[in-house]
Amino acid sequence: MMENEVFLSFTFYSTILILKMYVVAIITGQVRLRKKAFANPEDALRNGGLQFYRQDPDVERCRRAHCNDMENIFPFLFLGAIYSLLDPSPTVARIHFFIFCVGRIVHTIAYLLQLRAPTRSVAYSVAQLPCFSMALQILLATIPYW
Repeated sequence: MMENEVFLSFTFYSTILILKMYVVAIITGQVRLRKKAFANPEDALRNGGLQFYRQDPDVERCRRAHCNDMENIFPFLFLGAIYSLLDPSPTVARIHFFIFCVGRIVHTIAYLLQLRAPTRSVAYSVAQLPCFSMALQILLATIPYW
């Protein structure tokens, strides 16, 4: 497996994306602390009282960015791993992984910094292109076996 250049490239970009998700989780926690908006009563009690057991729009924005990551990065992890087993061109595969990774990073920045539309939508759409391409190639490779 470690001789598979495509899989190594996939592993690199996947790790970058997982680290990005950790960063978003940390940002969410920091915003929650700064805004004193806690999702659990025990956390609110520990940080000033039950009046801080509440929602905050900035915290919710961070949470939505994190949820969007899970909705998109987890399928990429599956598709990219299977795609790596199909022996694609290393250059083409790297382009797929790079486009998805950059698209997701731009999407997160646009989400958290509330950049003007359609920045976030364009980043989302661009990142979906390699996923659809990989899914189609996986289906074409496996259709004879269904």
